[in-house]
Amino acid sequence: MPYEPPTPPADLSTEFVNSLNESSPDRLQDIARYAEALAEYKVREARLEEESAEDDIDDRPDDLPEDVPMKATITIKEINDNRYYYWQWREGDTVTSKYKGPVNPDE
Repeated sequence: MPYEPPTPPADLSTEFVNSLNESSPDRLQDIARYAEALAEYKVREARLEEESAEDDIDDRPDDLPEDVPMKATITIKEINDNRYYYWQWREGDTVTSKYKGPVNPDE
């Protein structure tokens, strides 16, 4: 029973497959170790990025409206001798504000 060479994945380019086929066994083992380490690194980075995105969602203040970005800060504006809280954030060169509520809810 003759030993057959492995079949490369269909999505590898012919140029890449030919380059691998021309490599020595030692070189192929180096490539395999590097490819395995690179795959582990990328999986870890993707997992950390996903966890970070989940943390951002978990850290979102309860009173922050959905249409207000996390980077928004609360500012106080005085209008007709009354003080009000506003969410405020920058979008490019524009500062955007969204009403939050009165500073003194009893007033």
